[in-house]
Amino acid sequence: MTDTDHSASEKHSQSHSQPRPQSHSELHSPEQFDSWREALLATPTPAPVLTEVGRVTEVGDGVAVVTGLARALADELLIFECGVRGIVLDLEPGRLGVILLGPSELITMGEDVRRTRKVVSVPVGPALLGRVVDAMGRPRDGLGPIVAVAETPIEAEAPGVLSRSAIFRPLATGIKAIDAAVPVGLGQRELIIGDRQTGKTSIAVDTILNQSRSQVICIYCAIGQRGDAVSRVIAAVKKGNMLARSVIMSVGDEETPGLAYIAPYAAMAMAEYFSDQGRDVLIIFDDLTHHARSYRELSLLLRRPPGREAFPGDIFYVHARLLERAGQFTQEVGGGSITALPVVETQAENLSAYIPTNLISITDGQIYLSPRLVRKNQFPAVDLGLSVSRVGGKAQSRALREVAGNLRVTLSQFEELEDFARFGTRLDDTTRARLTRGAAVRTALRQAERDPMPAAEQLAVLIAAMEGLFDTLSEQQLTDAMARIRAAASKQLQFIDERISENKGLSKEDRERIITTARNALPASRSPSANEVSNGPDA
Repeated sequence: MTDTDHSASEKHSQSHSQPRPQSHSELHSPEQFDSWREALLATPTPAPVLTEVGRVTEVGDGVAVVTGLARALADELLIFECGVRGIVLDLEPGRLGVILLGPSELITMGEDVRRTRKVVSVPVGPALLGRVVDAMGRPRDGLGPIVAVAETPIEAEAPGVLSRSAIFRPLATGIKAIDAAVPVGLGQRELIIGDRQTGKTSIAVDTILNQSRSQVICIYCAIGQRGDAVSRVIAAVKKGNMLARSVIMSVGDEETPGLAYIAPYAAMAMAEYFSDQGRDVLIIFDDLTHHARSYRELSLLLRRPPGREAFPGDIFYVHARLLERAGQFTQEVGGGSITALPVVETQAENLSAYIPTNLISITDGQIYLSPRLVRKNQFPAVDLGLSVSRVGGKAQSRALREVAGNLRVTLSQFEELEDFARFGTRLDDTTRARLTRGAAVRTALRQAERDPMPAAEQLAVLIAAMEGLFDTLSEQQLTDAMARIRAAASKQLQFIDERISENKGLSKEDRERIITTARNALPASRSPSANEVSNGPDA
């Protein structure tokens, strides 16, 4: 169908740019006439513009059915007459299934729909840093428009094998239990998984705050979160002086499911811009459970055949094509990295549910937060027995790696003995000593929210716990002892940072120096002597 109004306006504008015909009195010579004719022929004549126009036949609940656009492509952006935009999700003979990026209440039956011959794009550039945006990159913080460098499609092909390199640099989270036992590397995809109210968002936010010691750019993508929860995240990031190096994308639970569906892809497109500039980017998807539910809602409304748990059959591909865009990239493509920390929620500790098992198989490991540890007031509630990092250990510093091995063994033995001791069996002195040591080590892994720890302080506290300096302390005394050791480590153990930066292990003299510093930091009445430490469970 010919858009006559559009063609007429273009012809009107072009008529002003064409050479004005001169009167016969002005064309005194054949040369002047030839010159005018050549100029007229050189001016392009506007061609008629053909535009396909469709009609809305069904609309509601965030989706619409459109007819009359036989040449529309999958994922193409459409514009409705009222101004609402939509994305082609289903291609069927004679009809299109469209997900809406705006309120469906504005669309009426029979309304015109036009093709754009484009896909959804979002603004990218340094101007995004420090801003709060929606899934389309539009500002939500009231700080004015965003001056973007360019616009980039939200969908992109994942980098190939030759564009990737091995993960070799650590990403410090500032959380003792993770950095020591479940290390994360730059370019890794590490899943954060757990039930409601187990501290998943706190892990993500603390990781962002710890990047104040690095040059990592952080992107936090909130999908289906309540407004007050997102406000708390923004306040924490701002208080930690990380907002200037972060982008917050928020799609609330009250918004259309179409925006929730495209949000993680839009956030990944922004991350890819910074990665292409050679920067290291940390991107957090909080959470992909809401994303999967939004996609399920859209698919059911468009009458797609449901599969397991009513999710469509391509839900695995939906998440795989997103997370495959993360990684550590070679110098030929910029040398940057994208570290992805997707969050997924479980119900009643069911790790074998459909979406959690999909994401576990896609990612390079998982950090499992256990409700059992939450009930014991153990925060962060990282279950080291069910948590794993498949590639992060290669990027972990040697100093932390040496501590991590003994840490896992001590805790696993403690948990076995703890279960055994519940039967009331009489225990020998060695078993009781192991239980005491294990309880002290587990308590030493506690950490307050919004309090990430530098590596030197982590090592000092963990080595002190492993050496038995906390065995005789109560929980309150142990908390005070850790604060004292952290203060002493920040002043007296700067050499640890040098060992970590040089990827060197701790010598025997280094360990003795750390233990001495930790023992001196404790009050004299609470500090065990060297003989008491040597008589521990490993003596």
